[in-house]
Amino acid sequence: MITCRSPQEIAKIRTSAQLAAATLQHIAPMIQPGISTAELDRAAETYIRKHGGLPAFKGYRGFPATLCTSINAEVVHGIPSKQRKLVEGDIIGVDCGAIVDGYYGDHAITFAVGSIREETQHLIDTTSDALYAGIAQAKIGNYLSDISHAIQVCAEQRCYSVVKVFVGHGIGTALHEEPQVPNFRSSQTRATLASWYGLGS
Repeated sequence: MITCRSPQEIAKIRTSAQLAAATLQHIAPMIQPGISTAELDRAAETYIRKHGGLPAFKGYRGFPATLCTSINAEVVHGIPSKQRKLVEGDIIGVDCGAIVDGYYGDHAITFAVGSIREETQHLIDTTSDALYAGIAQAKIGNYLSDISHAIQVCAEQRCYSVVKVFVGHGIGTALHEEPQVPNFRSSQTRATLASWYGLGS
């Protein structure tokens, strides 16, 4: 079931999401050749706790770290390690979650490590454009599937495929809430987008 949140709850989610985003911006200058993913993880946890939050991922279903750090072809949920050191030309997806006042925020960015190849930059640009194409469809009266379809079309028009084994998700007082938001149109995503006081179907 999709939970409709009040404006007050949405404000709390926003605060947590802003902390997760600020944490990623904090570690961004550190993402250079030679640094280990464990060092990034330590810096992120320190920042979150210093600013009144808790790391949302640490301990979640046994996950041992504050960040998910996924290098190059790794899709998601990579575990930080002292042995995993970044090298010139890598890309790294960094996923960060924070809890403030019982509400969750979750944010991810893919970073370039030094200079990267033109085709790698094209991939990053495409995923960014696909994200914003999906966001543009997030408006009252649209279907959830409109978001998913916009993402899929943007990727496939540029000769990429989309990952179908993982999905985006709602967030609130739990890290993963309904609805699921796949990156492709599905008959399972026919929920109607509504304002906070309305009800999705």
